[in-house]
Amino acid sequence: MTLSNKPDWKIDKTHPELVESLVLGLSAVLDPDLGYSVLELGLVRDISLTDKGASVVMILTTPFCPYGPAMLEETRAKVAQVLEKPTTIEYGSEAWKPEMMDPELRDDEWGLLGF
Repeated sequence: MTLSNKPDWKIDKTHPELVESLVLGLSAVLDPDLGYSVLELGLVRDISLTDKGASVVMILTTPFCPYGPAMLEETRAKVAQVLEKPTTIEYGSEAWKPEMMDPELRDDEWGLLGF
């Protein structure tokens, strides 16, 4: 599975053989409000892997997302499970934009969200 909206992750260059497993695993981590995965929404901005462990940079659709802490933890735990390495997660400073979503989702009817 690949996503056309996935940003280039550092792990794409250092450990490309692990990317497909990460994409499959993270596709199961859903935003409970919107029902789309953190990858479909473009929330996982970077994943890197060193000898010490993995690091994830993630953003949210809104800084006030009530599900934010749970989604950040679920994403961290999923990366740790897939890579079998200690994993940290960092909340990125980048503001989320609808353009970060999978293009097919952007074409869906968003109703009140107005995207």
